[in-house]
Amino acid sequence: MGGTDPDESLDAWSIRSIVGTMFPILIALSVLEMGSGYVLEELEETYLGNPTLLVLVPVMIGMGGNLGAILASRLSTRLHLGLLEFDPRDTVLWTNIVAILGLAATIFSALGVIAWLVSRLIAHPMPLADLFLISVISGMLLAGLAIVLSLVATYVSYAYGLDPDDTTIPVVTNVCDILGVIVLSGVAIVVLN
Repeated sequence: MGGTDPDESLDAWSIRSIVGTMFPILIALSVLEMGSGYVLEELEETYLGNPTLLVLVPVMIGMGGNLGAILASRLSTRLHLGLLEFDPRDTVLWTNIVAILGLAATIFSALGVIAWLVSRLIAHPMPLADLFLISVISGMLLAGLAIVLSLVATYVSYAYGLDPDDTTIPVVTNVCDILGVIVLSGVAIVVLN
């Protein structure tokens, strides 16, 4: 392998190296994660006035992080294989981005309908059109943010010599948690007012 020192490569895989890299990142992300709880608390009246939105919150948060993690994982694999170019003309990169957007459109469309069906059983449902619009718009916005976040996290990891397998997925999923709450809340307020 080119001019790489095998001992240097093995040091990057040591428990000490991984914990040393990840511990500060995880502490910062834990503090950031508290922000999503704060946002939910600040928007308590919006959610209590429309309990159907509460059905969307956990799924929106989870799916945004999952979509970002899928892309981050694919980018990380391509980076390790030496195939990733941070170039806007990279067709494989665009194929991955389009696939994530297509998956997001499918998931968040289905989520809007399923949330409406569930809300009919447990709460006074919102109109299907409003719930569908909130789910799709906020989901697509969150997917777009997850894509940007995945690209940035992978590039920053690469630029700083960190293993993107260790850093990108925790960063993307945690940041998407708080962004999911903010985006869902913002879109809900705009659609319902």
